[in-house]
Amino acid sequence: MDSGGNSDMTLAFELAALQALAEPDSVFNDARQWTKYVGVVSEKPTYVVTNFTRKNRIRQDFFSGPRGVEESLVNVKRQFDTDRHVFVGTNDEDREVAETSEWEYLPVEQAAEAAGWDLAEGDEEADPFESEGRDDWP
Repeated sequence: MDSGGNSDMTLAFELAALQALAEPDSVFNDARQWTKYVGVVSEKPTYVVTNFTRKNRIRQDFFSGPRGVEESLVNVKRQFDTDRHVFVGTNDEDREVAETSEWEYLPVEQAAEAAGWDLAEGDEEADPFESEGRDDWP
């Protein structure tokens, strides 16, 4: 039972891939038109993902929570039964995690080109909650 081609798809973005896009909220809204479920997974702490998604007004169907990316992808695939499971990432590690978790892998640049999404210019302000570069952070 195919209800319209690729619409029976679960799409997961690695947080860094979503941050690499100029308008992540528009990306999610667009993806909702041709996917069944869309969400964010990351190795970052839950509050980092939550802060980003709230700031960008992104309503996700799932997120990794306290789990890592691989465990999250395995759980999402088990919970969201669709014909395709596609993971958008940024590097070879993401590709390996996708393959291990039995997801299709798509580099963010390729996903952006195929969907008509703009990549960020790279001048996004630093997240004050990130611990990298701060020596006073626990």
